[in-house]
Amino acid sequence: MDYSGTGNEKAVAAGELNRTHIGHTVSFQPDEFTLVFGRIGAIARKEGGVTIALEGVDGAGGLPSHYSLPPTQDVYVQPDMLTNTESTIKDLFGKVQDNLRGHKPDQRPDVP
Repeated sequence: MDYSGTGNEKAVAAGELNRTHIGHTVSFQPDEFTLVFGRIGAIARKEGGVTIALEGVDGAGGLPSHYSLPPTQDVYVQPDMLTNTESTIKDLFGKVQDNLRGHKPDQRPDVP
């Protein structure tokens, strides 16, 4: 199995994960036979590797609650809808401001 995420997921190297990724839904392939989907509960960096602890697993159904990955391995992060929406609103607001600044008032002669 060679997993490369889905169309809307963003590939992030495990070594690049940081506290802003906690709570995000991720998918990754820790070995050639396993595909993991879950929510990041904690991230621990160790020399030579990164450990991802999944939120709410706690060994349920025989599933491990944490996985150790090499720092170069891709982890596929679901987009954060709130952040995406916020940046879209900021972009649109910036365009409106630019349009208002560039708009010249009507040049009508004064009528007595």
